Amino acid sequence: MDKQPKMKTKMHKGRSDLIGEHRIGDAGQAIFAVLFVAVYVLDSFFLNFSTFLNDYVPNVIRVIAGTIVLIVSGFLSFNGMSIVFDEVREKPEVIRKGVFSIVRHPLYLGEILLYIGLICFSLSIASMVVWLLTTVFLYKISCYEEKILLEHFGEEYRVYMKEVPMWLPRISHLFGGKNNHRHRETRSINVGIYLINFRL
Repeated sequence: MDKQPKMKTKMHKGRSDLIGEHRIGDAGQAIFAVLFVAVYVLDSFFLNFSTFLNDYVPNVIRVIAGTIVLIVSGFLSFNGMSIVFDEVREKPEVIRKGVFSIVRHPLYLGEILLYIGLICFSLSIASMVVWLLTTVFLYKISCYEEKILLEHFGEEYRVYMKEVPMWLPRISHLFGGKNNHRHRETRSINVGIYLINFRL
């Protein structure tokens, strides 16, 4: 019998297969998004009270860096949302496919990178402060939600946490890490068998 999470979570209408989302997560993200946009627009286009770093970084570098980060952000967000919300499962399960095999919270990471991408264009220090506060908020939300998921899935999610990082992807995951890990395991087994046969 599945354990029911004791902590309060947000319920999605008509979706019993989705659990683990903090009840104030969406509201908090919306508040920080509005705050970020307000500070970013005012500082970057009107007041320019903390954009002095633009004098030291060429426009072409800022535009290229910002565009790359925004592309990565869009990939994480759209891929993650399509997996979570477009695919209906019979019951809650630990999602490990797609971007969820790279990081445990690709949607939050996509949001963080969205802010970083925009900041690259103007280098607004005031916007960086809001971004930092948003990142702390998302980290707290992530930790809270993972407690819920651990209560519900137990050892299965604990193993997932050990194998997949929260936000910062491992290079091995980006370049066939699982296959490399299996190859190392197979090689170790073969060496062990060889040593046993040699001793016999």
